Amino acid sequence: MIFQTLDDKSECVGVYVDGKLHFDNIPEGLTKTWKYTGSIQDADVEYAWIYCGGKKLEEVCPENLRYEFNELQKTFKAYLQSLSIAKINLMHNCFFDLVPSDFLLEFCEMRNKITEHVFKKHNKPRNYHHLDQVYKLLHKIKYQKLNINVDGCRHLMTSTSDRSDVKMMVNNKPHYVDYNLFGTVTGRLTTKRTSNPILTMKTKFRSLIKPTNDWLLSLDYNGAEIRTFLALSGHEQPDEDIHLWNLRHLYSDHPIDREEAKVRFFSSFYNNMDNSLNNSLYNRRRVVGDYFYGNRIETPMGRVIPVDYEKAFNYLMQSTTSDLVLDRAVALDKMLEGKKSKVSFIVHDEIVLDIHDEDRYMIPELKEVFQKNKLGNFMANVKAGKSYGDLKELKL
Repeated sequence: MIFQTLDDKSECVGVYVDGKLHFDNIPEGLTKTWKYTGSIQDADVEYAWIYCGGKKLEEVCPENLRYEFNELQKTFKAYLQSLSIAKINLMHNCFFDLVPSDFLLEFCEMRNKITEHVFKKHNKPRNYHHLDQVYKLLHKIKYQKLNINVDGCRHLMTSTSDRSDVKMMVNNKPHYVDYNLFGTVTGRLTTKRTSNPILTMKTKFRSLIKPTNDWLLSLDYNGAEIRTFLALSGHEQPDEDIHLWNLRHLYSDHPIDREEAKVRFFSSFYNNMDNSLNNSLYNRRRVVGDYFYGNRIETPMGRVIPVDYEKAFNYLMQSTTSDLVLDRAVALDKMLEGKKSKVSFIVHDEIVLDIHDEDRYMIPELKEVFQKNKLGNFMANVKAGKSYGDLKELKL
């Protein structure tokens, strides 16, 4: 049964089904809707938005409905603008309490028709379950307020420009992270314009971000994309720093140190004109050949990406690594269900947890779950601190 939820927040429960609005007794047998919102959390519900790859309603609206949809969309935007002028924060209010029921009925019926059209025209993505689980986590993160304050940040007040930036981030920038699941072709996350810009924040301002509990705990892979390459090559994962391992296996005949080995490796790793990584240990041609199909790659995580051969290797490494990390973020979130600790945010290949003191005993297990991904056991770096800019390595 196709339905539409009436708000984006888990505490604002209301649905449109068969021409009626329901707020108390939610009908059973709901199976399909446009997009997950948090208010209906039935695992059996499927989402048209994922079927069509994150496109907007107007992009998938059939032509015979377009005029009517555009008129309803104008009214919808007018309501949003009036609420903004009235300084009503939709993060803290239910949308269906603020607009006429007649409009909700018309707008939801239109969404039902577009939803039905998408399910008829699009096949279920191979990685649907992964995208579904990741988006539900990102939706949860969206409604977790970041603790952004200047405590312990005296060093950021020494210049006029820094003071201005700090004031903007503390007082004016959104304190929520709103990710775009479909922001890139490879699946790497981006943030929306109205979000806190956590992915592009200057390193020196990270100390503004504090835990809402007691500690921030950072988990990231040691040489993430290199380890992905080794896994796709069929090699066992080195149980040591990947750059020291490369130094011994690739550059043993050269009197260089770890940093020089790292620079040399990456200059070859991402350079399609450099054929030095086509030996028995790192065979780029063979790995690309296993996943490239003329005009696309099909990653081991089920993602299909149109791409030419020149970009296929980079796309394969970036996409697979990103999906591995997002999959582990979902696993960590499930581990923390019912706990005060939580997944706070994700920055590229790093997952940051907000840890309550009473959950500190879980840290070794959290690290273990993060390390054991779908391609193997990747060595992880673990850091903790009282701010995102003051993380120190933990020896576990």
